[in-house]
Amino acid sequence: MSETTSTFPQIPVFLKLGGRPVVLVGGGAVATAKLAGLIEAGALVTVVAPEVAEEIARARATVVRREFRPGDLDGAWLVVAAAPRAVNRRVAEAAETRRVFLVAVDDPDSGSAYTGGVLRRGGLTIAIATGGRAPALAGLLREGLGALLPEDVERWVTAAHDLSQRQRAAGVPMGARRPLLLRALNELYEGRAAEARAAAPGAP
Repeated sequence: MSETTSTFPQIPVFLKLGGRPVVLVGGGAVATAKLAGLIEAGALVTVVAPEVAEEIARARATVVRREFRPGDLDGAWLVVAAAPRAVNRRVAEAAETRRVFLVAVDDPDSGSAYTGGVLRRGGLTIAIATGGRAPALAGLLREGLGALLPEDVERWVTAAHDLSQRQRAAGVPMGARRPLLLRALNELYEGRAAEARAAAPGAP
C-alpha cells in the first residue's frame, strides 16, 4: 500500500463473505486464529503455506501446501496474509495488482484493509479498529464496551428493525427516524420497568 493511500482515514465496512472465496496465506498460530473467523463468516477459504498447524489441516478449508504464488489470488474477494513479513509483502504486491483487499496481520503497512476488535451480541456487531497501529487497544476497548452493553440488547435490535420496516413502508424521511427510534426504545424500557415493579414482592 502506498504512503499516500495510508494517510487517508478508513471507511468501516462489514463484508458479506458467505460462499465467497478468500485466501489465507500462512499456516501458524496467527493464521489458525484468523481462519476460525473466516469460516464462521461462511467464506470459502483456501490456505496457502508450506506447512500448516494441525487445526488448519482439520478445518473446513482447502489447504495448498507450498509457497505463495501470485496466481493464488485470482478470483479471491479478500486475502489475509499471516505469514512472515517478506511473504506478506509479496502477497501485497499480488493483491494490489489484482485489486483485491488485503489484511496483513501485524504488518499494517502492507495491507489495504484492517480488522479490529469485534463484539457480537444479540444481532448487534461493533467493530473497533486503530488502523492497524494498536490492535491490543482495540481488544481492550471491545471488552469495555461488552461490559457496558445490556445483555438483552437483542430487544433493541428487534424493536429498531420492526420500527424501521414500518417507517420505510410509511415513507418516513431518514432524518426523522432517529428521534422516533429513541422514543420507541424509551417506551420499551418504561414498559419493562412497569413489569418489574408489578412482579416485585409486595407489589399490589
